[in-house]
Amino acid sequence: MPPSSLPPESRPLDQALLGIALVAAGYATVAVSDAMVKWVLPEIGTAAAMLWRGLFGALTIALLVRGRIPRAVNRRLLAARCALHCGVTVLFYLAWHRGMPLADSYAISAAAPLLMTLLAIPILGESVGWRRWASTAFGFCGVLVMLRPGGALWGADAMLLLIAVVLMAVTRIWMRLLARTDKPATITFWLMLAHVPAGLLLMPVLPPPQWLPSPGTMVLLVLLGASNGIAHWLFARAFALAPVSLLAPFEYSTLVWGTVLGFVVWGNFPAYGTLLGAAIVIAAGLYNLHRERLRRRESMKEATG
Repeated sequence: MPPSSLPPESRPLDQALLGIALVAAGYATVAVSDAMVKWVLPEIGTAAAMLWRGLFGALTIALLVRGRIPRAVNRRLLAARCALHCGVTVLFYLAWHRGMPLADSYAISAAAPLLMTLLAIPILGESVGWRRWASTAFGFCGVLVMLRPGGALWGADAMLLLIAVVLMAVTRIWMRLLARTDKPATITFWLMLAHVPAGLLLMPVLPPPQWLPSPGTMVLLVLLGASNGIAHWLFARAFALAPVSLLAPFEYSTLVWGTVLGFVVWGNFPAYGTLLGAAIVIAAGLYNLHRERLRRRESMKEATG
């Protein structure tokens, strides 16, 4: 059986290492892309940012594959994921437009792997032992530390992002399912393209402050769309090569990138309560991944024994 036909858990080591390299590059790229969109949002608004991101992102993927976009296999799931991901984009853009720092938004989104642990039960039919239940509960205590009343993150924007993180966790699980049937280029192209009609539909509700972007902003919009398309293609490719339990810890690298970019560009630095809560969430997420690796190792031993 060729390596490409094996499930991610059974792929050779070199493919797993390639998956790690791709996902790490993807998270670095998406952090830079998020910094660019946060910079242009005051000028063009949420709806226009989605439209330009989707247009240039889809064009970038089409150029990468020379226009040969593979046909979608699981069309219903692909369409549902695209729609849900557009909702995630809207909520994140609204929070950034209202002034939430990148690092703070990444701290909240660190709860996504914990939510994936819970959502994998009804969606993927996975079982969760008492250790992972306990660590997940501990992780959500970290979320409460970040969002405590009177804290730096307490407010409507944080509540918006919590909703976005729940939706994002669902889209991550759906990407795992799509990676079994569809090519990375297919998943990414249609995800980017879906942002174009979503942005147009939102125009009457969220009209752009300035209809015609300045030349400098247009350059950033091209780079934003291209980098976002490349980042999501890297994610789709990585999850097709390596198991989620191996790649998921790299999601937390966005907190480092967001802190650095936020400090350099806007002079923002997360509050100590935010960092403490994020540390608790990350520790719980890493423990859950450790338990997931042990569980898969035991399952493989039983299967081969």
